[in-house]
Amino acid sequence: MPRYKLVDGVRIQFTADEETARDSEESSAQSDLEKALENIRAKREVLLQETDFYGNSDVTMSADMVTYRQNLRDITNGLDTVEKVNNVTWPTKP
Repeated sequence: MPRYKLVDGVRIQFTADEETARDSEESSAQSDLEKALENIRAKREVLLQETDFYGNSDVTMSADMVTYRQNLRDITNGLDTVEKVNNVTWPTKP
């Protein structure tokens, strides 16, 4: 699907070079987001592992701990830009 730009109020189709440059920009931005999300997921995994023992049958998990772990699992919801990933607020461990 061709892309267009506005030049002095006139809609002009991108040249092949402009299409290539834009594809590269979008690919780079997506790659940055994927890397940032990968980092978030890795940290989340460590934090969840630190509290996994609460899930043992002989340990009672508090409501606060259940909420904390759910908040960790939901941490990536809505993170669709690198800026949002960089400004994520981590839940506080009870």
